[in-house]
Amino acid sequence: MTRIIMHGCNGKMGQTITNIVKEDADAAIVAGVDLSDHIKNEYPVFQRIADVDVEADVVIDFTAAPAVDALLDYCEAKQLPLVLCSTGLSDAQLERATKESVKKTAVLKSANMSLGVNVLLKLLKEAAAQLAPAGFDIEIVEKHHNLKLDAPSGTAIALADSINEAMDGQYEYIYDRSQRRQRRDKKELGISAVRGGTIVGDHDVIFAGTDEVITFSHRAYSKAVFAKGAVQAAKFLAGKPAGLYDMSDVIG
Repeated sequence: MTRIIMHGCNGKMGQTITNIVKEDADAAIVAGVDLSDHIKNEYPVFQRIADVDVEADVVIDFTAAPAVDALLDYCEAKQLPLVLCSTGLSDAQLERATKESVKKTAVLKSANMSLGVNVLLKLLKEAAAQLAPAGFDIEIVEKHHNLKLDAPSGTAIALADSINEAMDGQYEYIYDRSQRRQRRDKKELGISAVRGGTIVGDHDVIFAGTDEVITFSHRAYSKAVFAKGAVQAAKFLAGKPAGLYDMSDVIG
């Protein structure tokens, strides 16, 4: 059984993961960390990661950037694998998490924790390798709720990067055509963002050719898809040697 410390246990994602793990016979949350104590959990909750004295196999982190430095200190010191899901990290934090911490422990970081999105990333590489040389134009349209601050989404960029990786970096990303009065270049990849309502996350990757269009779509209907992916990642990462991992390693 994989013993998990839930860092950010009383946030929305922390509670979603808590409920998912309750139904998972192969995992258990043995401790939580959160500044808030408004929720009573079945496991002990500490206000600081440094105070956690419970044996565990892995940490899942869904907090905010200011809490990540102390978390990295803790995981490095204990050589405890970390599934790092917090967003908005500074360049210095990203540098540390992906280049320094991985010398001491296993760190898994991915632009999107959804298993479906990560399968899509693999499929897009194959599709691009076949369709782009045949003259298909590629566009990405992402849609999210009206409270999302950044655009385009990190997932949209990850999808574009997956395609570009398969095509040896040939594509230029175009985010806005309002000031452009020229024909679409064959080596541009358009990325458009829609914000409205309570859309959890929609991503469409469009391959538009002559007289035919192929669209790859992913729809997230709740944040539970990201929580499920995080739990799968934690079970995968437990016991792994130091190094940097992502969801592509989880899905194989």
